[in-house]
Amino acid sequence: MKQLNKSSIDSNQLPSIAQAILEEAARNKAQHAEVGLAATKGYTVSVRNNSVETVEYHQDKAIEVMVYFGQRKGTASLTDLRPEAIRAAVEAACHIAKFTDEDPAAGLADKSELAFNYPTIALAAPWALSVEQAIELGCQCERDALSYDKRIMSAENVSIVTAESYHVYANSLGFVGHFPSTHHEISCVLVAKDQEQMQRDFSYTIASDPTLLLPAATVAREAAERTVARLGARQLSTRQAPVIFAADVARGLLGHFVAAIQGGSLYRKASFLLDHLGKQIFPDFIHLQEHPHLSHALGSAPFDQDGVSTKANVFIDAGKLCNYSLGVYSARKLGMKTTGNAGGTHNLTVKTGDKDLPALLKTMDKGLLITELMGNGVNIITGDYSRGASGYWVENGEIQYPVNEITIAGHLKEMYMRIAEIGKDVDLRGNIRTGSILIEEMMIAGQ
Repeated sequence: MKQLNKSSIDSNQLPSIAQAILEEAARNKAQHAEVGLAATKGYTVSVRNNSVETVEYHQDKAIEVMVYFGQRKGTASLTDLRPEAIRAAVEAACHIAKFTDEDPAAGLADKSELAFNYPTIALAAPWALSVEQAIELGCQCERDALSYDKRIMSAENVSIVTAESYHVYANSLGFVGHFPSTHHEISCVLVAKDQEQMQRDFSYTIASDPTLLLPAATVAREAAERTVARLGARQLSTRQAPVIFAADVARGLLGHFVAAIQGGSLYRKASFLLDHLGKQIFPDFIHLQEHPHLSHALGSAPFDQDGVSTKANVFIDAGKLCNYSLGVYSARKLGMKTTGNAGGTHNLTVKTGDKDLPALLKTMDKGLLITELMGNGVNIITGDYSRGASGYWVENGEIQYPVNEITIAGHLKEMYMRIAEIGKDVDLRGNIRTGSILIEEMMIAGQ
């Protein structure tokens, strides 16, 4: 086994390291084995008061080894790539497997399901930005934000992030898959004060291709506008009213749906959507589908964490649940077939309407626009939903004033069925692509 530098790794070596781990498992008499590797390098620059606050360099490696003796499974994790460390990890996984109970669902994917002919997707575009340039970019972003309005007291944090990653999955059925990806980000967090009230808000841009990032000046302006707009916030009285989830928080609303249809939640009977295949979950105009092979999309992948081919699964069609989100293990536990979703969905995309956010506000006429959610009051087992919120009260289709210190509550199944429209203002800064969501009515708890 080739001696490797513990602290540094060339991504081109990773497939051969995976193969070396599989060979070590075979020497330990494992009948089958699989290995997942990820290596990331990059840096984060944070600035404050027109000077650099921190520069953090990242160079991380993570390896997960799984071995099988029949249907007994053992796992081990490591970050040290020296031969002796690899040998020790594989031996530990094999030792664990010999003392575990047999699990009928354990094992590799069927060979026919593996992505031997996986597509090449453009997911990597390094950012030719030196640390010195990143510091100046962050400082300029801060200066732009602070000059927007005299009520902006300070920038709590302005960050520039760039990272390059390399992903590998290999198993003893002869599959070896690997692909690179990149992640770049500019973010700006501000604090504003008016009389005795202080408010905080932010803006950010994320992309795998730096040419797709918003200009830092735009991030600064958006952060400033959002922060100043929150000044003068007040509470509402308790009431029921229509609610719009702005696109960036609507993503989280649909994230609860994704969590409820994941195989792990289902076979543990920990989902409010258990036994709901074929049932109406949303209004009939709702369509949810994943698109795993989009170039430079943040959720794209040519294969899942089991090495299974990813595909354009439809999860909701005409409002009805068509598929669960399953990996190999969860599919076997449920007596079903994998959908290529070990590790989650890929670019879940919502069919939108033709209205932008201002038009949705006109449609709502009177109600609450939610721009921030707080707390973790969501129960995926029961579907109960209760979260702290802030945003804006709307009347006559126009924003009247900011609101905070309120709670919105409901049940996810009822909330999903009460979706009236989805805006065309799609937020692409994540794995769920949706516009703003108008819900006919929710309980708002305030004074």
